[in-house]
Amino acid sequence: MTVIVSVKINDGIVMASDSASTFQSGQTYLHADKIVNLVKGLPIGVMVTGNGGIGAESIATLLKDLRARLDGSDPHPWKLDRPNYTMQHVAERVREFLFEEKTVPADLETWMRLRICGYSAGRPLPEIWEVLIRGKECDSPKLVQAEQGFGVNWDGEYEALDRLILGVGSGFQDAAVSLGLPQEQAPEITAKVMRQLYEDLAVPAMPIQDAIDLARFLVETTAGFVRFSIRKQPKTVGGPVEIAAITKHEGFRWVQRRHFYSATLNPA
Repeated sequence: MTVIVSVKINDGIVMASDSASTFQSGQTYLHADKIVNLVKGLPIGVMVTGNGGIGAESIATLLKDLRARLDGSDPHPWKLDRPNYTMQHVAERVREFLFEEKTVPADLETWMRLRICGYSAGRPLPEIWEVLIRGKECDSPKLVQAEQGFGVNWDGEYEALDRLILGVGSGFQDAAVSLGLPQEQAPEITAKVMRQLYEDLAVPAMPIQDAIDLARFLVETTAGFVRFSIRKQPKTVGGPVEIAAITKHEGFRWVQRRHFYSATLNPA
């Protein structure tokens, strides 16, 4: 399942993930690349949860193939107009490439959620878009956080952070009904409990370093919860934590990254 976390503040977006990735064969590996700078030199990043690839290609390789189109190193008409591109347009290219070009022709069942984070050209604040591939279906890209939206988002393995931030886990409604709450009242009561217990962990004015620390904490908390859970949690979160920050003036920058060879040989 894996976990991805974003923390969006005034100064930018922090992206963090574990390194576990499960492929369509059912095999889980702990050294996958799940955060990618989608266009070198531009403040755009992508992180992914779900299947670790499409067919025989890993998601990291696929996203770098798309990067070659968008940055112009591949002779393809998708090269971004750097002074004028929008994050929505970038998200649409992600969907078109991964779903229409890779998933549909191969007649594959792909389950993948991609969060596309960054700044549209010339804009003062970042956005987060989502492309969700569900089997053989994929809707148009969805705006998750507009420029004026702030806060923490997480996906993949929900349970630990649902309990920590929302105050209730996935089994709350069933537990409440088993203790006598009428079934028809369970959704309303759950929503009220979440409003009462919700824990704000970020504010728009948070410094970027604190947002980095928060994102790291949330990924590590999820990994620890999954590791030590005895009964319910499949062991599909783990491996090194990777973190990147996207800011208006510095663009996409790695904060914490796993390398299997020297960083001087691994600029991608």
